[in-house]
Amino acid sequence: MRPAPGVRALAAVLTAFVLLAGCAQSAGSVDARGGTGERTAQGARAAAGPAPTAQPYRRWGLTAPLPAPPSPPARRRPLPGGHPLPVVDRVPTRDKVVFLTYDDGAEKDPRFVDMVRELRLPVSMFLTDSVVGPGYGHFARLRSVGASIQNHTLDHAALRGLPYAGQRAEICGQQNKLRARFGIRPRLFRPPYGTYDTTTLRAAAHCGVTAVVLWRAAMEGDGELTYAEGPARLRAGDIVSVPSGEPVGLSLRERTTRLLREIQASGLTVGRLEDYL
Repeated sequence: MRPAPGVRALAAVLTAFVLLAGCAQSAGSVDARGGTGERTAQGARAAAGPAPTAQPYRRWGLTAPLPAPPSPPARRRPLPGGHPLPVVDRVPTRDKVVFLTYDDGAEKDPRFVDMVRELRLPVSMFLTDSVVGPGYGHFARLRSVGASIQNHTLDHAALRGLPYAGQRAEICGQQNKLRARFGIRPRLFRPPYGTYDTTTLRAAAHCGVTAVVLWRAAMEGDGELTYAEGPARLRAGDIVSVPSGEPVGLSLRERTTRLLREIQASGLTVGRLEDYL
């Protein structure tokens, strides 16, 4: 016997209601296929914010962040005179800063760029054209994260004793190379091996250099910090050299980390050399 039409209609309505309720319950649950419940959990995690990550200073081997350097002096203090150009290995300042300088240009580790960017290191790169070779793009990236580019001659020749024309060619030639590469003519110059004579100073002045930069301390490839003169400790105003072309020993990043630890232990931080010279 077939049910009456009214009964059949009521049964259909009840069946539809049960099906809709079941779908709603299923949609609110978390299943292995990643339903709405999973999306809800993801939304809750997003609302809670991103997962905490290591601080940049910890990623680079430091136990504390570097203090920010003080504001640069409104007026640069006079540098030692008596020559066509001042020659400095430290800056006369009471600011608790030292200055990091890197020589030659053989180091092309992209992670060093990350280190400079994340720690906001105001480093100065003294580049030699014959050492940099085809790697100027690496130093363009360093410059884009705050490094300055300075002159270290075309061919890394020992200048002392060379005739004026030869010294001028080495210095002015690199000025022209850096202008072509970066659109700049550096104000600072470091003679290879730290050797120079009065001819070097005359040639550098002719090429537009305003100061010859030596160093008081150096971070060697084995991670030892050596001092040219004076007490064996870092002092405010010291210029520190980090040779970048070491074939063996610690990497440039490792040497920089050791140097930064020494700077922090001395109660100092890193300043921008170009703000003081």
